[in-house]
Amino acid sequence: MMRAARFWPGLALALCLPAAAAAQERIVVAGGDLTEIVFALGAGDRVVGVDTTSVYPRETDALAKVGYMRQLSAEGVLSLAPDMAIVSADAGPPVVLSQLGEAGVDVVAAPDLVGVEAIGAKIAAVGAALGLEEEAGALAGRVAADLDAVLARVAGLPTRPRVLFVLTVQGGGPMVAGTDTAADEMIRMAGGENVVTGFEGYKPLSREALIAAAPEVVLMMESHAGTLGGVEGVLARPEFALTPAGRDGRGIEMDGMLLLGFGPRTPEAVRELARLLHGDGAVQAGL
Repeated sequence: MMRAARFWPGLALALCLPAAAAAQERIVVAGGDLTEIVFALGAGDRVVGVDTTSVYPRETDALAKVGYMRQLSAEGVLSLAPDMAIVSADAGPPVVLSQLGEAGVDVVAAPDLVGVEAIGAKIAAVGAALGLEEEAGALAGRVAADLDAVLARVAGLPTRPRVLFVLTVQGGGPMVAGTDTAADEMIRMAGGENVVTGFEGYKPLSREALIAAAPEVVLMMESHAGTLGGVEGVLARPEFALTPAGRDGRGIEMDGMLLLGFGPRTPEAVRELARLLHGDGAVQAGL
């Protein structure tokens, strides 16, 4: 049975928040999930720059880009004269974040949590930073209710397709998602079964282990699949061709931030993945 979504919109976070958060008018955001939250809270007009993982909503197209969130440049961020930088827990390098703080920028780090249980905490953190606590509570409540409704429908699906999430394919074999990963959680929430249970995190999988795992579906992020000729190209590789997924040509590509971002669009992501995994069964379940 799928577990219900749990959120803590009022979670107390150990963050250094500015005393007059609402006065922060120029914001840089590093983290696509955080950018989505800022816009969902109605504060998109304050954002002057985002990192390269911030591709939604469409308004981000017109914003200045400050690089990848883990490879930020102090000069690039400071050139936008921000009052605040809202960054993911793994954003960096740390020395750059320190330089931003020394330059007078309020640096707010999101909570270091992953998966469903991080969504409400991230919304609460961003809401507190922006002085929009009430709006954040309402947003977290809507997302939680929507996700619970989706999970209730998924729980009624009669099958659990065997899914392999492939991050990329390298010389030593495909890098795949084991347990305790965002991909593993998404697969389970969408009514699938992760075929990799022998390790945690993302690790290479040998040819023999891949064939033995016998995935019925291969799941990839669009951006990574595109560099490999699409998921179709991956399924055509000899080691994948010997699996049920390869023989049946069952591959799924999804937007990476939608699939693994665990932000306001997570209910939409679970619904979309469930539809792709279950087809007519998902439609009959009301997904």
